[in-house]
Formats: sequence, C-alpha cells, structure tokens
Amino acid sequence: MKQFIDFIPLLLFFIVYKLDPRPMEVAGHSFEFGGIYSATAMLIISSLVVYGALFLRQRRLEKGQWLTLVACLVFGGLTLTFHSETFLKWKAPVVNWLFALGFAGSHFIGDRVLIKRIMGHALTLPDAVWTRLNVAWIGFFLFCGAANLFVAFTFQDFWVDFKVFGSLGMTVIFLVAQGVYLSRHLHDDPSTTKPKD
Repeated sequence: MKQFIDFIPLLLFFIVYKLDPRPMEVAGHSFEFGGIYSATAMLIISSLVVYGALFLRQRRLEKGQWLTLVACLVFGGLTLTFHSETFLKWKAPVVNWLFALGFAGSHFIGDRVLIKRIMGHALTLPDAVWTRLNVAWIGFFLFCGAANLFVAFTFQDFWVDFKVFGSLGMTVIFLVAQGVYLSRHLHDDPSTTKPKD
C-alpha cells in the first residue's frame, strides 16, 4: 500500500505533463500550465501534500519516504531552476539505486536484513528466506534504476509514460512474484526448519 501512495504525485505529474501547454494567470502572474515544467511543479507540490498529510497522520515518515520526498524536491527544484528536464530524468535511477544500496548495506550493518526489519513483524520466516528476499529487492531496485535511465535517455518521447506505467507495472509484477515466493514459505517455522547439508 505504501508503494502505491508514492504513485499519487507521479500520477498527477503524468496528467499535467500530458496537457497541452496553455497560458494561465493567477493573482496577476502568468504561467504556462501543461508540459514538463508545470508537471514538475505539480510533482513537488503534490509530494509535499501527500507526505505532509502522512506525517501529520502518523507523526513520522519512513526513511524511504523521506528519501523520495527529498529527491523530488532536489531533482524537481533543479529541473525548474535550470529549465532542464535532464535533472528530473535522473531522479528515478538515483532513488532506486539508493534503495538498492540501503538493502545491500543491511547485509553488513545491523543484525537483520532490511526486508526483515520492514516485514518481520508480520511474517515469520527462516533467515535464509529473508536473505534471499532481501537480495531480490536489491536486484529489483538495480533493474528499475537501470531501466528508467535507459528509457529516459534512449526513448525520450516515452520516458514519462514509462516512469509512470513502466514503474508501476514492474512494481506490481515484482510484488506478485514476491507473494508467490512467500506463499511457499509461510508455514515454515524457523525453529523446526532443519538446515540443509
């Protein structure tokens, strides 16, 4: 569910991006609504609203949500400041690779891998399964980052479509595959699971 909340600003970004640019006037200031730059402004504003509402409701944001928000503000801000969409194209790859780094680092820092810290309160699984699941998340984020970067700079007419629907599609497919994998292990009790030779 948290993954899909992150798509709300992205969906609003997509809708505004697809609008034909048209001049608008608000409080005596004229600006163009539609296209990449107003879509970027919408992404920043909607991210602040969504994560601000989550913060008010939960009194906290998770580290991944902070990372997503800060990346949105930094890369979106640079896009608007320098009037170059190149900065925004780097947002998805950088965020995905930072997530991969976080999951990878948890193999060496702390007593539990990151996916176990996130989901361990809801599931009881053998440590080997948690490790494989964590490695799968590393691979997923590395692949998503590379795919976003490739499409953004190779198929420039389609990068926004891919950023929204490609990312959503990859996430849904991965979560379904993860669910199928977990269903095979949900009845495993780590205390009774015998180590394999």
